Amino acid sequence: MTARFDVNCDLGETPLPWLGSHEPELMSLITSANVACGGHAGDAESMRAVCVAAVQHGVAVGAQVSYPDRPNFGRVVLDMHAAALDESLEQQLLELAEIARAAGTRVSYVKPHGALYNTVVTHDAHARVVVDLAARHGLALFGLAGSNTDTLAQQCAVRFVGEWFADRGYLQSGHLAPRSRSDALITLPGEIHRRVVRLVREGVVDTVDGAAITITAATMCVHSDTPGAADLLRAVRTALGETGVIVRAP
Repeated sequence: MTARFDVNCDLGETPLPWLGSHEPELMSLITSANVACGGHAGDAESMRAVCVAAVQHGVAVGAQVSYPDRPNFGRVVLDMHAAALDESLEQQLLELAEIARAAGTRVSYVKPHGALYNTVVTHDAHARVVVDLAARHGLALFGLAGSNTDTLAQQCAVRFVGEWFADRGYLQSGHLAPRSRSDALITLPGEIHRRVVRLVREGVVDTVDGAAITITAATMCVHSDTPGAADLLRAVRTALGETGVIVRAP
C-alpha cells in the first residue's frame, strides 16, 4: 500500500443552511471534498459555501455527480438512456465548475454518488458516461478499483483513484454491503481506527460475510451523513498518523 492517502468526504448534502450544519467541522479533517452538485442534493448556495471553505482549508474540490433523483437522494438506480445521463451529469459538473472558479479553486476530480457509484461497477453504458465525463474535462475519477470504471478509465487515459470507504461494510465480492443490512455502516471510532490501520499495514479489509479481501486504494471516504462523522474522521486521521501515512489530495 502507498505511504500516502487522501481523505475524502461527501459535502453539501445537508438540508440545513451549510454554515449552520455539522458539515463545516468536517472540512478541517479531510483533503478532498466531494461536492453534491444538484443531482441528489446541493444547490448553488451550498456549492458556493463548500468551495469557499475548501479554499480556506486547502482542500481539493471534486464533483459528486449522481442520478438526477433528489427525492431518493440518488440511492435508487435509474434506467436512464446513456445520452440523458450524460446530459444530466454534464450540467451538474458545469454548474459546480463555474462556482468553484468564482471561489478561487477548480474541480479536480469526479466521483459518482450512491446508486450511480454502485451501478457503474458493472454497468457498461453508465460506466462509459462517467468515464467520458472525466475524460472530456481532463479530471481524475474516484471509484472502486477493478471495476468497469477503472478498466475504462485506463483505456481512455483518465487518472483513476481507487477508493475505500472507512465507514461502510464490504461483501466478499469487494462490493459495498447494501444499506438495507444492519452492518452496512461502521459507526464506532475504535472500529474505524482498527480498519484503517489494517488497511494501511496489510492492504486487507474484513467483510461482513466473514472473509478478508485485498483492497487497492489511494483515497478513503467517510460519509458526512454517517452518525458521528466528525469523530470517525478523527479516528481515520489518528490511525493514518500512527502508521506514518502522509495525508494529502491525490
